[in-house]
Amino acid sequence: MNSKDQQKSLKKNFKKPFTDKDSMRVSVLSEALPYIQRFANKRIVIKYGGSAMADKGLQSAVLRDLALLSSVGVQIVVVHGGGPEINQWLEKLGIKPVFLDGLRITDTETMDVVEMVLVGRVNKQIVSGINSHGSLAVGLCGIDGGLIEARTLGGGTHGLVGEVAKVNTKLLIPLLEKGYVPVISSVANSPDSRSHNINADTVAGELAAALGAEKLILLTDTPGILRHEDDPSSLIDEIRLSEARELIELGVVKGGMRPKVECCIRSLAQGVNAAHIIDGRTPHALLLEVFTDAGIGTMVMSRG
Repeated sequence: MNSKDQQKSLKKNFKKPFTDKDSMRVSVLSEALPYIQRFANKRIVIKYGGSAMADKGLQSAVLRDLALLSSVGVQIVVVHGGGPEINQWLEKLGIKPVFLDGLRITDTETMDVVEMVLVGRVNKQIVSGINSHGSLAVGLCGIDGGLIEARTLGGGTHGLVGEVAKVNTKLLIPLLEKGYVPVISSVANSPDSRSHNINADTVAGELAAALGAEKLILLTDTPGILRHEDDPSSLIDEIRLSEARELIELGVVKGGMRPKVECCIRSLAQGVNAAHIIDGRTPHALLLEVFTDAGIGTMVMSRG
């Protein structure tokens, strides 16, 4: 072997020494072990929406985190929204988006677009993203397997906007037990076979209750429940069920946060152990919530 070949051989077999970054990574993995053991084979329902879906960098981090949770044995169900993309397609088709009391007025034409975007585009993009990180995701909507039965909201003033009348988990449980990640868009049929658009937070909460989930996690564009609006330093880390109800009555929780908190309250009242409202704008917010003591955002607890 000549000197050049010897040099190549030495370079090939040479191992770089561990760096501080390597040591920190191993330390973090070791510290996460109790949480991995605690949540192995437990069910967590995650509502995915907001900036975590719109921002490409955050989107990539969330999809990777979902794959990681599944890979360590957590049975996760993902429920997603898609409002901004629905608006984009409505505008492309010359349909003006109309809202009443924060809810989209959904006539038949708009419902066709909602179904196309949520079921045909957004859902499959999320499934593809999770699959690309080595986990196996399956795209569903409330219509598949009679997963969700819808009823028209109120007196039908919002058109084909629905609420959850019934949940059937027979399709989900075998998928979860075999390691698949169900990704669910919030479109469901009423008994007369009309498609309805349902709030994704509501769907996530009802699915968590029906599945007996350990946790319900809502990814939002806020730090969590704030005692004083627009003051992030007033974040409430933990709150009991009774206190959450009181904050709604006092008007502290209002606007877009109210339906999220009500969704948490309903799921906890039906047996979910804890519900979390976390800031999806924080990279790896899901892992911070599940695998650390401190967590992130607001945890609503069932006791009390």
